[in-house]
Amino acid sequence: MPDAWETFRIEFKGGLVTNLSPLQQAINAPGSARILRNYEPSIDGGYKRIQGYAKFDSSIMAPYGNPVVHGASQSGTTLIMGAIHTTPAVGDTLTIAGVSGTYTISGISDFDVTNNRATVTLTGALNSSPANGALVTFVTVTTENYANGITYFNNKAVVALNADIVETAGSGYTKINKPNYGTPLIDGASQTGTTLVADAFDTFPQAGDVFTISGVDKTYTVTTTVSAYSDASSKEVNIAINPTLASSPADNATITFISSDREGAINTRFDIIDFTGTKTLVLVDGVNAPALYNGTTFTVLDSAPSDVIGATVVATHKNHIFYAKGRVLSFGSPLTTTDFQSGNGAGSIGLDNSIVAIKSFRDQLIVFTDSSIFRLNGDALATFNLQPITRDIGCIQTDSVQEIGGDVVFMAPDGLRLLSATERIGDFGLAPITKKIQGTFNEFVKLHTDFFSLVIRNKSQYRLFGWNNNFTRPNAQGILFTQFASPGEASVIDFAETRGIQVTACASVYSGTTEFVIFSGKEGFLHRMENDTSSFDGNNIATTFATPLYPINDPRIRKTIYKAQFYLDPEGRVNFDLNLKFDFDESGAVVMPAVTFTNATSNASQFYGIGAYGSATFGAKLQKVFSAQTTGSGKTISAQFEADNNTDVPYALDALTLEYATHARR
Repeated sequence: MPDAWETFRIEFKGGLVTNLSPLQQAINAPGSARILRNYEPSIDGGYKRIQGYAKFDSSIMAPYGNPVVHGASQSGTTLIMGAIHTTPAVGDTLTIAGVSGTYTISGISDFDVTNNRATVTLTGALNSSPANGALVTFVTVTTENYANGITYFNNKAVVALNADIVETAGSGYTKINKPNYGTPLIDGASQTGTTLVADAFDTFPQAGDVFTISGVDKTYTVTTTVSAYSDASSKEVNIAINPTLASSPADNATITFISSDREGAINTRFDIIDFTGTKTLVLVDGVNAPALYNGTTFTVLDSAPSDVIGATVVATHKNHIFYAKGRVLSFGSPLTTTDFQSGNGAGSIGLDNSIVAIKSFRDQLIVFTDSSIFRLNGDALATFNLQPITRDIGCIQTDSVQEIGGDVVFMAPDGLRLLSATERIGDFGLAPITKKIQGTFNEFVKLHTDFFSLVIRNKSQYRLFGWNNNFTRPNAQGILFTQFASPGEASVIDFAETRGIQVTACASVYSGTTEFVIFSGKEGFLHRMENDTSSFDGNNIATTFATPLYPINDPRIRKTIYKAQFYLDPEGRVNFDLNLKFDFDESGAVVMPAVTFTNATSNASQFYGIGAYGSATFGAKLQKVFSAQTTGSGKTISAQFEADNNTDVPYALDALTLEYATHARR
């Protein structure tokens, strides 16, 4: 008599688990995964294929800001550019405003790092002589084009790279690090040489600033920082410049500053303030003075104290802007951006260890060092009080710190941790959350040199991306988790991995009711995640999900699997392969041929753009249950779902049933 069939049911939940033995995982967490790549534990249930990403702007990120032509009447195959803070490379291509054609750099004759000029050789002669100050736009670059900071502000993406800050609404990049000194004018005609007298300066020009003079050829660089007015009543300054004036400017000729030097920037980080009803972006980069940008004007805080210039992180808290540099936490006066006078409410606090990150969380400022965590209570200089949360654990990666679901997550030496409020008011609990993937997480950390994170708020999801310059885009790795919470219960954290999302800087920011999740990699483009895209910018999304190794009813008895039935929640066309892995997939185990599942058929086209008008059937319900006859037997069984060429819209894997027969014990 043939063996009776039985049904084994699995609901997919629990996320990636790698710290249990195979049988422990199958018995204690049957809905979890031993491999979960490019799927995400979904707040709607099951494991959902992650969304793809597409270019936010089709142009490459402006690698050298917006350099300009240095001097009119240039011709032939030589081009001199001004306002360029990083040397271009042979093979880069560019266009010049007012000159037809695209030009390739075949040689670098000179790069003047002090005066921000580059002299390059072009493969072909200029079609016409460009105007002085004409914009030079790089079309392609031959070197890797990394951003070192990204945010979204005033309906535009703001990107820091090389020595410039640029912004884009999606159709080309505009440089914003142009200093604002008021409306300076030439003070007196007939000036010559390398010193320029000008007035109407609200603040002092800095070494490295680049400007043009109305009616005078060439661009000019400030060679020495101005520290005092030569005539305070007219705000007159004497500026040392390079090169020598091409001609004598007219009295009251307009001076236009086109570049502020941000050279040496390490990682640029941002915060947004709103003290006056106008939102303003505050940025620090670890080397230069902090800067402010309100969407129109870029203001460098050159007069900030030494403990603020070169700050590595910034956060707004209790109407103060806080800056961290080394072991010093500094803050400006309340409701101001430029006042650092202690008599007006500004101050600083010294710590025992270097500050890694700061985060305004509820009514406290959380201060992370590399080996401790503090909280700053109070709301003004007189009441600020720094208290330790723990002196045993610190944060080791600045850009791992994010707020999610009422918690703050950060990367500690032993993995990701949550800083969460407990029932005792003012107390904190520290909980490591990566224990169930500890081996996987440790290996992930070992393989990478830098880490960047973001949150996707409408999914209650945190993503951490590793950076290794030796990894190609398809091999770029990341870890994500989804936070699940029920009323009156502790949060549940489920993990997964990403592959193919290469990140050097990223951010997720709400603009109105829309969340913008943006990032850049080493390919030189700014991308947007979670934008209903079904590919990685045209590249396939490779996915793998493998269940635990189920013994079903007894790990010592062989079972034959006759039929697999799979339940999913599709949003459109679905294609993937199912493999059954027997007996721990060891050598000699039964190998079952892959079964391909698809709901896109020749006579049923539920999706606009797939079927042909007049021959396809539209409007049918999406297929949600898939069945397949299977072959093979073993003592343990695992189902593995894979798609190497996936450009379908996202879908969720919900559950699986296996129909099987149990054989006699041998």
